[in-house]
Amino acid sequence: MPNALHIIVCAGIVPDPLQTLEPVTNPTGPGLKNEMVLPSVLDPWAASALYEAANLVAKNPGSKLWLVSLGPKAKLQQVMMTIAQKVAFELVPIDGPLGGFADAHATAAALADAITAIQGLDRDKLLLFGGWESATRGAGITLQLVGERLGITDQFQGVDQIDLHDDGSFEVLERVEGGKHQASVCAGAPAVLGWATGNLPEPRNNPQIGMVNMRTVMPALQKAKPAALAPNGLKYVSVSLPKQQRDTRVVKDMNSDEIAAEVVAWIGAE
Repeated sequence: MPNALHIIVCAGIVPDPLQTLEPVTNPTGPGLKNEMVLPSVLDPWAASALYEAANLVAKNPGSKLWLVSLGPKAKLQQVMMTIAQKVAFELVPIDGPLGGFADAHATAAALADAITAIQGLDRDKLLLFGGWESATRGAGITLQLVGERLGITDQFQGVDQIDLHDDGSFEVLERVEGGKHQASVCAGAPAVLGWATGNLPEPRNNPQIGMVNMRTVMPALQKAKPAALAPNGLKYVSVSLPKQQRDTRVVKDMNSDEIAAEVVAWIGAE
């Protein structure tokens, strides 16, 4: 099994993007109004990483996939009821706070400690996957910090594709400006890959995979170790949603040239 891989996907949970989010200040710091009762989903960037990882594991016999996720156990259980039906994995839960206001360094330390404690993990076969940023705070550094703590220096961000070669090396396509990709060749694991969207669709629910996963997910959740994330001096002066501006004007009998000219003039004025 020359290409047997040990893939770990670091994935957080975020509020469902279809919900209305209202920032508030709690006694412990900034948060979201009624955050604990908002429905949650797996972070979309990390979900892409999970689907790509499952595809690699399926194509390379002897490989194994772990999903490491930090969040309140009740929220993790809710999200896993859906995710566990899509791909096979072993869950490594960490019982921690919800939200995108946690310090990235403290989060990375908790994730790295959990990965280090995984029994049977072969670091020479390790590919560390995750989103290149999160859909909450979007710090964009957590996965890199986890890699640094694990001593992994080959890191790729904004990944859309990985092609594994027979000798264990692989080619990675990373997003760069102008809608183009940068192609890199890595000699092999270990490496960190922060995924963008990848190329795979969301897998359909498979009840059989769900039944197999839930046999290990529920016991793992019961044993989830708590993680108190230290703020490390991090303070937020204010938190607010991005401002929305809508200025609608109804105009009839205006040709395309006039519309284009008005749009160009508006852009120039901005």
